[in-house]
Amino acid sequence: MIMARLHPSLPHLLSLRLLGTRASRTAAVKQPELLSATLAFEEPGAFRVKSLGELLRALGIFTLCSFPVLVNNCGKLMSVGRTLLGRRVFSLLLRPTVYAQFVAGENESEISQSMEKMSVLGLRPMLAVPIEEDLGEITGERRYDDNMEAMLECVRISHSNAWSKDPMMQLKITALLSPELCVKLTNLITQQPYDLNLLVRAMDGEPIKFPGLTESEAAHFLCGLQRLNKIAEASVNKVRVLVDAEYTYMNPALSLVTIAMMKKFNKDSAWIWNTYQCYLKESRSLLLKALRLSNDEGFCLGVKLVRGAYMDKERKLAENEGRLDPVHQCWEDTNDSYNGSLDVMLEAISQKPERYRIIIATHNEESVRRAAKRMEELGMDNDGGSMCFGQLLGMCDHVSLTLAKEGYAVYKSVPYGSVDDTLPYLVRRAQENRTVLQGIRKERDLLRQELYRRLSLRGGSQ
Repeated sequence: MIMARLHPSLPHLLSLRLLGTRASRTAAVKQPELLSATLAFEEPGAFRVKSLGELLRALGIFTLCSFPVLVNNCGKLMSVGRTLLGRRVFSLLLRPTVYAQFVAGENESEISQSMEKMSVLGLRPMLAVPIEEDLGEITGERRYDDNMEAMLECVRISHSNAWSKDPMMQLKITALLSPELCVKLTNLITQQPYDLNLLVRAMDGEPIKFPGLTESEAAHFLCGLQRLNKIAEASVNKVRVLVDAEYTYMNPALSLVTIAMMKKFNKDSAWIWNTYQCYLKESRSLLLKALRLSNDEGFCLGVKLVRGAYMDKERKLAENEGRLDPVHQCWEDTNDSYNGSLDVMLEAISQKPERYRIIIATHNEESVRRAAKRMEELGMDNDGGSMCFGQLLGMCDHVSLTLAKEGYAVYKSVPYGSVDDTLPYLVRRAQENRTVLQGIRKERDLLRQELYRRLSLRGGSQ
């Protein structure tokens, strides 16, 4: 009843949940052991495709990542290292180690080599331009225009190479639009929501006046919307653009812009996607609202489902501002939120696979198994097009490779660029994902088992 009240425009969603429950019982009788055996993620053989050098590199980096003091202070340590060694020597040391583990390369030739190797393994790239801005990082229109050109180049690289049949890329709106303006827009639309059609008209170049914005703010907003419009026009029917969520103090503005892009460009398929952070208490209601809007406004909905990476900062901000903590109180609540949102989307996809898509972006093995099990119960193909999995490049390969081996569509989030360009991005990702980095014991153990296996074979052959 709650689902039906919150989500009246998907009239069969609740009945689908009931049907799914019955299907679950049927599937459980039909193949109770096959799925768990297939997706055990316990086999070190997943790493047999890696060279000895790759094994040693990953094992060394993951061992270092298990020390919280190194992860928490990686930005300072790298800054000191670059100062003491000089930029050139520092870059030479970083390139074959951390950079090679988590970055695809600097130019198109290097990226192509990395992506071709991924393609052989059954993995698909989801390119990410490592540029973003935060509050206080003031830049002008020229910088944002340069960022737009980098995004357009990402569209071109993603489309022009035969790495995967359904290419994706990631985009941060704050690389194209001032974070300060996004914060102001968030405050404005909580009081008086903007009409989506207003933003669509602005994307088309119409000189719109936005309530509550100064003349200079409105001009910058128009420029930002038109930058996003150019990227979307270049990507439609070529590359699916996944827009990242960021902090709660600007997310409503980011979602507003993203959904306006969906309204304009997602008429026949989901080319523009939004991200939903399930560690936030409001994530389920935001997802249901998006499903309702997509039905009411007639656009296709693409969803990138994540747990989230800004937990500590969100909690500190809420405490400093005297607000309620927006983050779930415990890991179990976040898991329930993620798995519940996953169920909602899979049921919606089973009803209208041509209208809804999801990438299950997680390193959590339980959620991956749950998704695969639910797909089987709903009669969905492993690589049917509407559902796929996603993990970060250089991490969680035992999950990614196992899924790819079983025929699922698996994407790896792939940053690219020079050491200088990607270093701030890598530091931020390391700090945001430090709980993931510090919890990779299983992957480290599997790498070690595969290394011991190879060394024993060498010893036995002598």
